Amino acid sequence: MIVGLDVADDAAVYQVSDDLAVVITLDFFTPIVDDPYAYGAIAAANSLSDIYAMGARPILALNIAALPQTVPIEISAEILRGGAEKAREAGVPVAGGHTVQDKEPKYGLVVVGAVHPDRLTRKGGAQPGDHLLLSKPLGAGVITTGLMRDTATAEEIAIATASMMRLNKQAAEIARAFGARAVTDITGFGLLGHAWEMTDRGQVGFRLHYDALPWLPGAERLAEDWTYPGGSFDNRIFFGPYVRFDPAFEEWRQVLCFSPETSGGLLMAFPPDQSGPAQQAASELDLQLWRIGEVVAEPGIEMEA
Repeated sequence: MIVGLDVADDAAVYQVSDDLAVVITLDFFTPIVDDPYAYGAIAAANSLSDIYAMGARPILALNIAALPQTVPIEISAEILRGGAEKAREAGVPVAGGHTVQDKEPKYGLVVVGAVHPDRLTRKGGAQPGDHLLLSKPLGAGVITTGLMRDTATAEEIAIATASMMRLNKQAAEIARAFGARAVTDITGFGLLGHAWEMTDRGQVGFRLHYDALPWLPGAERLAEDWTYPGGSFDNRIFFGPYVRFDPAFEEWRQVLCFSPETSGGLLMAFPPDQSGPAQQAASELDLQLWRIGEVVAEPGIEMEA
């Protein structure tokens, strides 16, 4: 066992031989959008991201689903179709799984990946001077909360849904090609929670720049109206002591940085001479990587205005 519960990472890793390690992850959640197909695709993309974050290639997936008897079979089928087609986009067969009845729908995937043990990318490993690049905009949590409260616009919901459905496959390929030293995906602990995990594992600090953070359309508007998923406040309580905010920060902006994401981007630490080439390579693939900060020696996270 290379990665297990002793030092938790984005997935479990078991070394099979000198040149092969198996990477395994599981994730599922309740619906966050109204469209069942999109919900299934988002859940699958979210599950696959843990494999990409570890530098592995996904090779196999299994469904895990809890579906109410009251939900028409056509809706359940659309959830499963969304997941299967997203897995197919990743080049992964869905080879089975398990389904139970429950009062509220839940769906996700078990995903198995393969990687050379020497090519794992973990949360730790960032070094002072490294540049921090992010592969997706932030704010999905407040947008989906706005959907539930009828305060997000149809366009905002559509853009956020498309972002959550997008695979991190290309970003992971760039991380491997340009020598990212540490990688994680931004999900339930929000930007600052997952950033802290990287600093804690690597015994370094991060300096982040708020004005460099990419936000989904509507995210800041909704945040200023205090439209947050409940996990935002739990994240703030737990990770807040490790974060130093510029005194100019309004409180709503601080909470926004703790807001949970779903199927968010990869946060990657690149050697400083490789971040520019990585961004250029991403641009040629019609993918944007945002430079949002740098790694420093002092522990913790500093968020500049």
